[in-house]
Amino acid sequence: MKILITGGLGFIGSAVIRRLIDTTNDEILNLDAQTYAASPEAVAGAAMSNRYRFEKADITDQTAVAQLFESFAPDAVMHLAAESHVDRSIDGPGEFIQTNIIGTFNLLQAARAHLDAHPELRQSFRFHHVSTDEVFGALGPDDAPFKASTAYSPRSPYSASKAASDHLVRAWGETFNLPIVLSNCSNNYGAFQFPEKLIPLTIIRGLRGESLPVYGTGENVRDWLLVDDHARALIKTMKQGSLGQTYLIGGDSERTNLAVVETICDLLDERTGLLTSGPRRSLITFVADRPGHDLRYAVDASVTKEELGWTPSVSFEQGLADTIDWYLNNQEWWQRILEERYSTARLGTEPTK
Repeated sequence: MKILITGGLGFIGSAVIRRLIDTTNDEILNLDAQTYAASPEAVAGAAMSNRYRFEKADITDQTAVAQLFESFAPDAVMHLAAESHVDRSIDGPGEFIQTNIIGTFNLLQAARAHLDAHPELRQSFRFHHVSTDEVFGALGPDDAPFKASTAYSPRSPYSASKAASDHLVRAWGETFNLPIVLSNCSNNYGAFQFPEKLIPLTIIRGLRGESLPVYGTGENVRDWLLVDDHARALIKTMKQGSLGQTYLIGGDSERTNLAVVETICDLLDERTGLLTSGPRRSLITFVADRPGHDLRYAVDASVTKEELGWTPSVSFEQGLADTIDWYLNNQEWWQRILEERYSTARLGTEPTK
């Protein structure tokens, strides 16, 4: 297949590209705007393949998107490009509206034009839109996990923008007969995750002996999914998913934020020894909660498991240990980010007025 992947220098997109190059004969066009979170190092191995091509372009540029569809003539689109950090969406929601909504619209229109020009592809073409469980809102402690039929109730500018893009994709499937499939995932973690997210931020600050901020009381619960497991599920969704279907992808690993931070502290202590001040749990500092912080997310991935034959490959404990080892062995990668792009300062402390 010829697959156009948007956001392929990002955390999840790069994992998808690595797996496609390593395990298939597919040809990949990576369309990425190279924003602050882009990591060319994450696809360095894949870039050595003659089946990989990179184009720096922004999905908000309608002309550029149309030209890439025309020149590459993809058999499928895997749309992962997005602004994704909730805290940043609180400080600057405009970029989320542009990239996540307008960018998705541009891709849908380009896909329509592509199929109009190549009607022979309509039966095999797929537009796979990759989204988040945050579009469903918040769960209570005893509520059943989200299903594909769960009503949308986004609570942040980020989740609202992703909800809007989900609705656009479904509408283009219904109105214009675009062959679409969607997936909504739980919280990802793993190698090459930008340090603004909870797990890499905690690993890095813990290594440096800095305070470890935990929002509120740390009771917020997330279901954690190893990014490489997610990549496997996404490829199966794109290639085997039923048209119009939504597939929920989760790690079956619900943990409170506090429990995640505490586990990271313990694993760092085991690997690097205690700090002069003692165990790293002493670095945990409870800070003012994020505005609109949803209590709990969890997804029911049973349809994905049954229809696509996918399951998570590792426990959260093993995946987290492996992730910590990766950050310990790749300090040059994240240190360069801290020097050039991100200081680990907190974002999104109060709503934009």
